[in-house]
Amino acid sequence: MGDKNNNQNEPDINHLLKVRREKLDTLQQDGKDPFIITKYNVTTHTGDIKDNYDEMEGKSVSIAGRLMQKRVMGKASFANVQDLKGNIQLYVARDDLGEDSYKDFKKFDIGDIVGVEGFVFTTQKGEISIHAKKITLLSKSLQILPEKFHGLTNTDLRYRQRYVDLIMNPDVKETFVKRSQIIKEIRKFLDGEDFIEVETPMLVENAGGAAARPFDTHFNALDQDIHLRISLELYLKRLIVGGLERVYEIGRVFRNEGLDTRHNPEFTLMELYQAFTDYHGMMDLTENMFRHVAKAVNGTAIIKYGDLEIDLEKPFERITMIDAVKKYTGVDWNQVRTDEEAYAIADEHHLEYEKRHKKGDILSMMFEEFVEEHLKQPTFVMDHPVEISPLTKRIPGNPDYVERFELFMNSWEMCNAYSELNDPIDQRKRFEAQEELIAMGDEEANHIDEDFLNALSIGMPPTGGIGYGIDRLVMLLTDSAAIRDVLLFPTMKSLDKWQ
Repeated sequence: MGDKNNNQNEPDINHLLKVRREKLDTLQQDGKDPFIITKYNVTTHTGDIKDNYDEMEGKSVSIAGRLMQKRVMGKASFANVQDLKGNIQLYVARDDLGEDSYKDFKKFDIGDIVGVEGFVFTTQKGEISIHAKKITLLSKSLQILPEKFHGLTNTDLRYRQRYVDLIMNPDVKETFVKRSQIIKEIRKFLDGEDFIEVETPMLVENAGGAAARPFDTHFNALDQDIHLRISLELYLKRLIVGGLERVYEIGRVFRNEGLDTRHNPEFTLMELYQAFTDYHGMMDLTENMFRHVAKAVNGTAIIKYGDLEIDLEKPFERITMIDAVKKYTGVDWNQVRTDEEAYAIADEHHLEYEKRHKKGDILSMMFEEFVEEHLKQPTFVMDHPVEISPLTKRIPGNPDYVERFELFMNSWEMCNAYSELNDPIDQRKRFEAQEELIAMGDEEANHIDEDFLNALSIGMPPTGGIGYGIDRLVMLLTDSAAIRDVLLFPTMKSLDKWQ
């Protein structure tokens, strides 16, 4: 694999690729085709050998992995093999392998997959190694690994060919191993809270539950236009109506939006719903869940992200959106009575808005523009305006606002949660208001979902719900600068190279 802009080395690369193909042809002609091998008995991994050397010393082992280094020195050679859990040095002697097998070993290329049988020992220089007794070529690499992949300036290439990135960069592999651990610990926590994991449709007739533009497709069998889901919410709430009481789903959702360091059009969302609780119960659950995951995965509730330390051990701050805006701008939104007064404040603060926006929309804009950047430590921002919360229960006695919070850390929105709206009459009015926004050109507003309204009419208990992006949490817990660093295969613009 090479950078296609680096043309001066192409003749040499083509020659090396030709040599590798010729080696494969020779192996196949000699009845040693590695690609006919179907399995190999692996008894341990390199990391396990190193971590348990006192027990493993002198014992016979069988490992398999990729050949990363080879130093041929006459009758004895050294090599290095990398597997899932690390890498280890091999000591390879002609007298141990036999003359023919040693000749075969000397023709192996960097990148080949090999199986190694031998015993564990320490070299005179103190390096834990395997004294090889038998080496089997399991797969021939016909491509060339870069000299030092980490040093490539073309990060775009790393994302496109993640398989090479994983081979050459141990820290990248560690990030994705940790991502798996994070998801595992989320499940472990929720299972311990008596939630059940469910699966809901990805292909939907009505893509609702979030302010986002969906991807559209067509189902040929039914001759029907459908969408990829943008949220998990509306189906999970149907299950609360059905009496499941505590449900969650970790699944892929799709939003037809731009790419940046924190957004990818397909990402992993965790949503849960719990009957008979409200957004205060969801705050407690969220705080405990994030603290548990951080400790389980990193061994500490202190997250180090760049130069910032985020303390999840302390109780998370709780503040209303109105109080947060007042704290950082001096504007008391309790004194703002009309949309016109809100527009005047927006003009004074040089905020752009549209005619369809109302007082609550302007408050949200004020918060995003002037408050979010200050919220470094875990902070629940509560009581959002009703205009931006079409699925959330109103605050009793204060109908312009709803029982909703967002959790912020590192100035990022990490979590969105509600006391869920369970009044089917109010929900229909909210949907109708969303339809008006669609008519005015808002492509992210929700359409009326008649089946969901029917479910609410059956009766949904008081319910709390939470949603958060797994990818953003992984970014924080792995100190990753961009969402592409925590997605194995991020969305990329197509290249002509493979076409």
